[in-house]
Amino acid sequence: MLPRLLSTVCLVVLTAPAWSQSEPVVEPEKIVVVGQRPGPGLWKVSKDDRVLWIFGTYAPLPAKMEWRSRQVESVLSQSQELLGLPGAGVSVGWSNSLNLLTALPFVIGVKKNADGASLQQVVPADVYARWTPLKERYIGADSDVESERPIFAAQELFSKALKQSGLGSDRDVINSIQKMAKDKGVQFTPVSVSVRLENPRGAVRDFKKATLDDLDCFSKTIDRLEVDVDAMRVRATAWAIGDIDTMRKLTYPDQEQACAAAFTNSSWVKSLKGAESLDQRRRERWLAVAEKSLATNKSTLALLPVSQIMNPSGLVAALQAKGYLVEQPE
Repeated sequence: MLPRLLSTVCLVVLTAPAWSQSEPVVEPEKIVVVGQRPGPGLWKVSKDDRVLWIFGTYAPLPAKMEWRSRQVESVLSQSQELLGLPGAGVSVGWSNSLNLLTALPFVIGVKKNADGASLQQVVPADVYARWTPLKERYIGADSDVESERPIFAAQELFSKALKQSGLGSDRDVINSIQKMAKDKGVQFTPVSVSVRLENPRGAVRDFKKATLDDLDCFSKTIDRLEVDVDAMRVRATAWAIGDIDTMRKLTYPDQEQACAAAFTNSSWVKSLKGAESLDQRRRERWLAVAEKSLATNKSTLALLPVSQIMNPSGLVAALQAKGYLVEQPE
């Protein structure tokens, strides 16, 4: 329980960059994608006769979409390894199991503003005025959210807005691929790095007292929900039907930056050993595992966010710069 919570606390990502605020808020229509959908085709990274196939993940997706890709099934049938998404988390050693247990009572209230402050008291008046109609539309009369830190209130608003718009996470797709690999006897290799939590109880206590610079995260979440719901639907539909041409034309903004920065730039996170280099370690770890798979396996399938595939400075571009041949799906 606590590692999962702390992982969420440290590394949660909620939002997108600022968009124009000139467009009015409109009630979203739910997105409906009927029948089996394959998602995008696979990107191919190769050297000599060894291939790393890459499946581009994306969220949010149509909530009730039924996903199935015969290409993924075929590639997994011939592959020796499945690489998980690049990730980051918090590790707690068994030697700290007593600390972990005694820390649980301290989790209560971790999302609350310090000193019992309300959301209205900690965010600028003009931003709170924009929050109010969105909160009424997507969350309703729930008053608990008004006592939460801006970053957690933003997370709640964003989650409820996606649900009302017929959008959800990519977890079902990822789980399906992992289950398929297991059924076919394909080795699954998680690709993640972690920050070791030596004192969970103290870490939770310190976090509850810490100040986060999360107003930018809160504001940009509001920006996105005011103008970007339609664009989210277009991206989700393009992914679901495997429309590569449309996907290439779409922008894939870094939705993590503002909210991740609220944590990574805080004194609380900086006090955790290894946290200062987490992003770089995650990038280096994925590239090392990908290159190892290309050196040892005839065929490998990897999961990677579409944003990293399309990004000219992303992980696929880094492999191409190292001399690997990269081919996009047609």
